[in-house]
Amino acid sequence: MNIVRTGAYTAVATAARLLAGLIAIKLVAWFAGPEGVGKLGQFMSLMSLLAVLAGGGIGAAIVKYVAEYREDDGKLSRLLSAALWYAFCASCLMAFVALVLSRPIATWLLGDPQDAGLIRILAIAQIGIALVNYMLAVINGFMDVRRLAFIQVAGSAVGIAMMIWLSQWLHLYGALLALVLSQVSWLAIGLPAWWRSAYFRPAMLRMRFDREMTVRLAMFSMMTLSSALLAPLVNIAVRDHLAVHFGWQRVGYWQAVSKVSDAYLLFLTTAINIYYLPKLASTHTREALLFELRSAFRYIMPAVIVLATLVYVLREWVTRLLFTADFESANFLYGPQLVGDVIKIASFILSYIMLAKAMTRLFVISECVFAFTYLVLVYVCTAHYGLVGAMYAFAINYLLYFAFNVLVARRYLGAL
Repeated sequence: MNIVRTGAYTAVATAARLLAGLIAIKLVAWFAGPEGVGKLGQFMSLMSLLAVLAGGGIGAAIVKYVAEYREDDGKLSRLLSAALWYAFCASCLMAFVALVLSRPIATWLLGDPQDAGLIRILAIAQIGIALVNYMLAVINGFMDVRRLAFIQVAGSAVGIAMMIWLSQWLHLYGALLALVLSQVSWLAIGLPAWWRSAYFRPAMLRMRFDREMTVRLAMFSMMTLSSALLAPLVNIAVRDHLAVHFGWQRVGYWQAVSKVSDAYLLFLTTAINIYYLPKLASTHTREALLFELRSAFRYIMPAVIVLATLVYVLREWVTRLLFTADFESANFLYGPQLVGDVIKIASFILSYIMLAKAMTRLFVISECVFAFTYLVLVYVCTAHYGLVGAMYAFAINYLLYFAFNVLVARRYLGAL
């Protein structure tokens, strides 16, 4: 299956996930205004953080090694048994930590210790979310894009229904609760669909410690965790900085534009993740890698440029559609954000070489360095340009990251 066909399937799945996310933002904007949208961003960052930690950050590792071992039943069985054991232990640990710290987390992120019950529900849900991530990673590793798309579309439909019902009943609290429960509900859809696949084996749901495979997973998870952990943590720090200097209402403007950006880019980042990670992991010759990279730039970069241009031209209409009239002051933030989006996608295409080829040390160091530079740039640019400086910082940081990835790709391909 090529990138175009993969993109078609993932576009449908992404549209469903996007619709679910946009409905969540719209409902929160109605019920809680810009301040509520800012808090929604904080909670979603926490969800992203815990979801990755719950599974031990091995989702990308499962995709990579399933793609490599799918013709070797012995290694595949060992890998998946070890991966399930790893994910279960990590999810139990994260659930315990989140339960113990539920009140401080609720106070820090949501500003109300009474929301500790929501954090506790999220903590308990980690075991189910870890199993969902494991299941989707296995399906992705086999490049079963149609089945993956079906699970995502059906799961998103359930999430939308849950979001509308709970938000009408409990308003902001209900919307946040629906985000958690809808993630776990994917099990009810995904497990039966997975069981009916030609490659499913009961052994894929057995846990067993395997030292060799666990070490491989742990090394690879360092890359995933460094990326997945730093991003929400840095975004939380950015929101706190912006809130102190500009207030939560203007944080809501920044969050709104960032969510629009995340929404349309989801079509592209999902296709890159589903197609290129297993493809690059199973490709070992210089010519084949160059072909895949050129194909990515040929198809994906024109798409992101067109989408970014459309969003910019229609930014006033997009803001009114997705949010409320209270968010019109966010329109001036779109320009530098969208420029940064284009550079971000170019960077991601090249950065998958480090993931697919398990360049653990280089990847972890780069994630730490560029997370730090982004935070520094936010502080510097907002001091000089105000709120829009956060968008300038985003674009400048990804320009630096793109230059770094060009150097890495040239060095790796030159050594083949």
